[in-house]
Amino acid sequence: MLVSKLLFCRKIQCVYSCQKMVNCFMNCVLAIKKNCKSVFNNIESTAVCLYCNATTDEIGTCWPRSNSGRLVERPCPEYINGVKYNTTSKFLSRKYPMHYKIALIINYFGHCISVGALVIAFILFLCLRSIRCLRNIIHWNLITTFILRNVMWFLLQLIDHNIHETNEPWCRLITTIYNYFVVTNFFWMFVEGCYLHTAIVMTYSTDKLRKWVFLFIGWCIPCPIIVAWAIGKLYSENEQCWFGKEPGKYIDYIYQGPVILVLLINFVFLFNIVRILMTKLRASTTSETIQYRKAVKATLVLLPLLGITYMLFFVNPGDDDISQIVFIYFNSFLQSFQGFFVSVFYCFLNGEVRSAARKRWHRWQDNHALRVRVARAMSIPTSPTRISFHSIKQTTAF
Repeated sequence: MLVSKLLFCRKIQCVYSCQKMVNCFMNCVLAIKKNCKSVFNNIESTAVCLYCNATTDEIGTCWPRSNSGRLVERPCPEYINGVKYNTTSKFLSRKYPMHYKIALIINYFGHCISVGALVIAFILFLCLRSIRCLRNIIHWNLITTFILRNVMWFLLQLIDHNIHETNEPWCRLITTIYNYFVVTNFFWMFVEGCYLHTAIVMTYSTDKLRKWVFLFIGWCIPCPIIVAWAIGKLYSENEQCWFGKEPGKYIDYIYQGPVILVLLINFVFLFNIVRILMTKLRASTTSETIQYRKAVKATLVLLPLLGITYMLFFVNPGDDDISQIVFIYFNSFLQSFQGFFVSVFYCFLNGEVRSAARKRWHRWQDNHALRVRVARAMSIPTSPTRISFHSIKQTTAF
């Protein structure tokens, strides 16, 4: 009897308008509340013990009478106030509240550390003009994409759950921009691999490479990919601010597919690069070769790291508790500290950047010492033995 009433109400929801669906839902809740106790409380208990009465919660889920100490589970309703919800996903935040809170702290901490390191790296590349070769310009753009991606991640965290469910246009725009910067991350990793492959494997002079080609690959190619994804979301999965996906729908593969393809091509590039370095450049000690080796080491570390963290979204962590908990922590750590690893390998451990920064620091110290000596000399009262500015400059030159 109760099941037939629910099915009848859901048929009405499929036919009537949104307002009538809400009214139908409220009628369903009232019907369930009226019949819940009569259905379940009439079930005779074979054992005489303490028990909990049948009841109905705020969303109309009917909880049967059960013995004390017994865990009762009920499926979530597919419709709440006329809105369809995905009831097949496992909500880790509800199943593991403590671990989810710790993982959230790790996420915020990691993103803050990453943003700080990335901003410092961005400023170093901006100020040190002496190292603006094509290789470092590529590093600079990769760091820029990570800064923008992390900023958009913080904006996504500020979106309220109610706004997320109402599917506001500006919320969908934020999700679209965030996914765009995610795609640009991987395309600039592809540019890193493409540059190294062209310079080492193909033995092509880097002076002949055009900067606008790499800028077009890194910033422009992701645009039509994201536009196609947004159109697919608009007409197929226009809900929940376009964040997440429903089972059986593959709209997100519009941008995930090119990302996976880029990662596979980069693995091929790196395989060829390592093969050449191991066979032909092992005995070479030129400064250019050393720089290439360092760049390859950084790419070898970063590319699997970025690939693994992205592939985690396609891997089922398993049904056991240990697998899901490890998945929560591992994914949170790698996702949040990506920007930090990028800034360390491509900037802070970059020999050219460190050498240029050291020279800039020594030059600033010398200029500061000169200004101090000039200020002290100018503060001396007028006398025949007063030191002139020209003599101070000659002294510092020696």
